[in-house]
Amino acid sequence: MFWCYHMVKLKKGTNMRKVYLDNAATTCVSNEVINEMMPCFNTIFGNPSSLHSYGREAAGVVDRARDRIAKAINAEHSNEIYFTSGGTEADNWAIKGIAHANKEKGKHIITSQIEHHAVLEACKELESEGFEVTYLPVDEYGVVSIAELMHNIRKDTILISIMAVNNEVGTIQNIKAIGMTAKEKNIYYHVDAVQALGAVKLDVQDMQIDAMSISSHKIYGPKGVGALYIRNGVKINPLIAGGNQERRKRGGTLNVPAIAGFGKACEIANRDLFINAQKLKAIRHYFLQQIEEKIPYIHVNGHPYQKIQGTVNISFEMIEGESILLMLDMRGICVSTGSACTSGTLEPSHVLKAMGIDDAIAQGSIRFSFPKSISKEDVDYVVENLVEVVEKLRSISPLTKAGRGKKNV
Repeated sequence: MFWCYHMVKLKKGTNMRKVYLDNAATTCVSNEVINEMMPCFNTIFGNPSSLHSYGREAAGVVDRARDRIAKAINAEHSNEIYFTSGGTEADNWAIKGIAHANKEKGKHIITSQIEHHAVLEACKELESEGFEVTYLPVDEYGVVSIAELMHNIRKDTILISIMAVNNEVGTIQNIKAIGMTAKEKNIYYHVDAVQALGAVKLDVQDMQIDAMSISSHKIYGPKGVGALYIRNGVKINPLIAGGNQERRKRGGTLNVPAIAGFGKACEIANRDLFINAQKLKAIRHYFLQQIEEKIPYIHVNGHPYQKIQGTVNISFEMIEGESILLMLDMRGICVSTGSACTSGTLEPSHVLKAMGIDDAIAQGSIRFSFPKSISKEDVDYVVENLVEVVEKLRSISPLTKAGRGKKNV
């Protein structure tokens, strides 16, 4: 058992409950994962590329982790798993590597308007090199239309990159349908599955996926390690030059402790997938029931049922999300206003804008992403404080005095 919240000592020996609800940004590392990693720091510390016994022992740890990850996503072969520094590197490698390796066939790429910035920025770089990128729109729930995708496929389309689960609102895309469309048209299909791993069942063979990015620190594993699944036969160039690691496709000494932890985290996530989903579904229902009863003028963003259970995105009218975040933080509750990778910007979420949500409403959005260890008592504490914070902020908001506001949707 492990905990993603704790009690914090304040002045005069008093305590404040601390509840961490930003698990879509990162998770704590589970004890099982820590135990798996520990021997790799001072016992199995060899370089896995070395030929001696210490190196072979470390290589065995890497191989075991690779097998675990391959099993978790149903890869046909474990040698289709390539370790990276995280999801961002994996996204960049998949998109740039496939684009550069196949540019003689064509220079057109299709993605969506709601992708993670690792995908969007990689596509922008390719545009500066002469590639053409089509950014597909989404509906009000954040779903890409298969008909729209098919309409935009061209003879020179070489890659489709659509995320499995959106990191801000939790909407699940029609992954298999997109994969079947790509295969039918003989186009490579890349999936950013960083938010999907551990939340939905991933099967790269059944879903017809050619390349898939995943990350450790979203599933109670260590930071600084991820992986790119590359189906055997996919034509892709390396992103990082160097030594002969990862079958000469990704240079750099492998981070053995982190890789060991990632493998264990994948095994646990796959093992507990159904149990965690059922628990989070109940918690989500209880949380939303309380919020909708006690706070007016809110909007729950994302798909009503095609979604992961652990992420809830809510817009609170007439106030700014950043103010809610800061006041909740003072009460020991940690949430976010969207992706942690864009937390320094004052711009409304590009995801919510693409879904057609008004900028003023989008500015009042908060993402709550639950840990698997959350309890109803935690939810009660969050709701109690959230009600107080929203009421206080609205009492001083000029938009409240102007009479703005719509019923809950």
